[in-house]
Amino acid sequence: MPPKGEITALSDDGLGILETDGRPIYVPFSYPGDVVSVKKTRRRFGRRIAADFELLEPSPLRQALRCSHFGACGGCLWQGLKYKEQLRLKAELFERIAGISAPIKGSPKIWGFRNISNFIVTTKGVGLKEYGDPLGVVDLSECPVFSKRTSEYLRALRAFLTETGLEPWNLKRKAGDIHYLQVREGKFTGDVMVNLVAHTKPSKEVAETFGDYFSFADSLYWSLKADERDDPGGEPELLDGEPFIRERIGDVTYLIHPNSFFQTNSYALRLLLKAIEGFVDGERVLDLYSGVGTFGVWLAKRGFAIEGVEANPFAVEMARRNAKLNRVNAEFHAGRAEETPISDYDTVIVDPPRKGLRETVELLVKSGVERIIYVSCNPKAFRLDYENHLRKAYRIEDALLVDMFPHTPHVEVVIWLERT
Repeated sequence: MPPKGEITALSDDGLGILETDGRPIYVPFSYPGDVVSVKKTRRRFGRRIAADFELLEPSPLRQALRCSHFGACGGCLWQGLKYKEQLRLKAELFERIAGISAPIKGSPKIWGFRNISNFIVTTKGVGLKEYGDPLGVVDLSECPVFSKRTSEYLRALRAFLTETGLEPWNLKRKAGDIHYLQVREGKFTGDVMVNLVAHTKPSKEVAETFGDYFSFADSLYWSLKADERDDPGGEPELLDGEPFIRERIGDVTYLIHPNSFFQTNSYALRLLLKAIEGFVDGERVLDLYSGVGTFGVWLAKRGFAIEGVEANPFAVEMARRNAKLNRVNAEFHAGRAEETPISDYDTVIVDPPRKGLRETVELLVKSGVERIIYVSCNPKAFRLDYENHLRKAYRIEDALLVDMFPHTPHVEVVIWLERT
C-alpha cells in the first residue's frame, strides 16, 4: 500500500516531509498541512524522495497556481504556497539553519520579477530543467516569474531553428548546434538582450536570419561554447545592437553584458541595497567580491568612499564602467579576496561565493576592522564561517532577510557583524 499521510514539516531545502514508520519521505511541491499519497520514490544523496505523489487534501497554506508547468519544472518549488506563508517559512528555515532570527522583506513584485532566464535548447524541448531529472526538460510555453514576453521569445527561437535547420543539443549524446537561449530584460528600462549559446559559429546567412527573428532585441549576441558542460557559458560576439543593456535601480544605472553576474530580481534589489546601506558605518568602505559594482556604485552614489576587489578581471572592467557612468568616487581592482590587505576601512562588505569565505575569513578576523556586512544566499555557509572563525572576533548585531527569490525556498540575508 502506498505510504500516505500529512506533510508535517519542511526540509532545509524546502521539501515537504512525510514521516512513515520513522523513515521520512521528502515530497517536492508539497507543503505543511497537505495530505498526500506517495506512489513512487527514488534515492538521492541518501534520502527517499517522492518521484510521484497524489495530493489527497490540500493544505490551507496553498494558493492557486499561475504556471501550467508547475510540478514538473524545477524553477518554482513553492509557487503553490501563499506568498505571506512563503515569507514566514523562509524566515523559519533561515533561523533553523543559521541560528539567527531576522525580519524579512518581501519582493515588491512576485510575478515577472526575474531579469534573466536561461532556456535550455534540447532535442527533448526548449525550456527549463525538470525537477530531479538532469536529463529531463520541460518544453515551456510560459514563465510567469520571468516575463510576459516569454512565449514571444520561445516562438522566435523555435521558428529560427526550423528555418535554419540548426540542431538542438542532445543531452545524452552531448552533441548538437544550439545549447541555450539567454534573455535578459531591463525591468526599469525596457531593454532586452538576447544571447544564443551555440557550439558552432554562425554563417553570415544564419546571423542575418537570427537578427530577423529577434529584431526586437536592443542587444543581440551569439556565444560560442567550446565545452560540453550543461551551462549557458560561452565566448560572446555582438551581432547587432548595443554591447550592453541598462538597468536602473533607484538613481543608479547599471550596464549589463552577457558575461555579467547581476542580481536576478531587479525589484527586490533596491531593498537589498538599502539594507546594506543602512548597516554601513563610517566613510571608507571595502567591497570584497565586488563583481560589477552593484553594491559599491550604489554606496558611492551616497557619498561613501568605495574600494572594490574582485577576482574576475572582466567584472572589474564592468564595475569601472558603472562607476564612470554614474560619476561616483569608487575604485575597483582585480585581485583575490584572501590576498587583499585590509587596513584602515570603517566597514568591509563581503558577498562571497556559495561556499563561503574560506581563506578570507581568517584575514578578516586578524584585520581589526570594526564592522563587517556579510551578504549571502547560503545560510549554511554563513553559519560555518561564523561559528568556526568570525565569532572569535565579532558578534552578530543585526540581520535582515530580503526575498530575492519568490516561489523558491531561497532567501538573501544581510548580516551586520560588529567587533567585540
